[in-house]
Amino acid sequence: MIKKILLTLMAIIGVILIAASFQSDDMNVSRSATINAAPEAVYKVVSDFRQWDAWSPWSKLDPEMKKSIDIKPEGVGSVYKWSGNSEVGEGSTTLVEAKPNEKVGMRLEFVRPMEGSSDVQFTFVPEAAGTKVTWSMQSKKPFIGKVAGLFMDCEKMCGDQFSEGLNNLAKVVASAPAPAVASEIPPVPAPPGPATPATANP
Repeated sequence: MIKKILLTLMAIIGVILIAASFQSDDMNVSRSATINAAPEAVYKVVSDFRQWDAWSPWSKLDPEMKKSIDIKPEGVGSVYKWSGNSEVGEGSTTLVEAKPNEKVGMRLEFVRPMEGSSDVQFTFVPEAAGTKVTWSMQSKKPFIGKVAGLFMDCEKMCGDQFSEGLNNLAKVVASAPAPAVASEIPPVPAPPGPATPATANP
């Protein structure tokens, strides 16, 4: 009886492994939302790692998560590192491409719960209602990821987090102070001229 159970389990595991081997090697996720703001306003928030905790869908999963920003807080070359519980894991995000008001490209490197890397892009396209923001990610699936994909929709899970993040991003952009227009900027006072020597009274 026990032998039959073991053989059945081995057969089931074999079928799962074979099915997983036919899964795609690629993982592609993309979600879009229209934000009621100009492209430059959205770009400014996304390209600045100091503002990420305010809208990232993963920040709230671990309030005790350790975070750091290396080199500089924004622009190409800036690096955001995190280390937290099993839900957020550990890794780093490096900003590798920045086209002001058009696109931000990033490279994600995961340390745990499993090692891996992903390419991420944010694009900003002006629309009548504001800016269409698209958050996309491409990565290679490890074999364990293919197995997991047989039992859960990983694309939807990650996509739902992207949608949540875009919704948070819209709120952060809306709460940011609008840039001052030229008429609102106070003029710079002219430097004082040379002092006029006092004239003695006759």
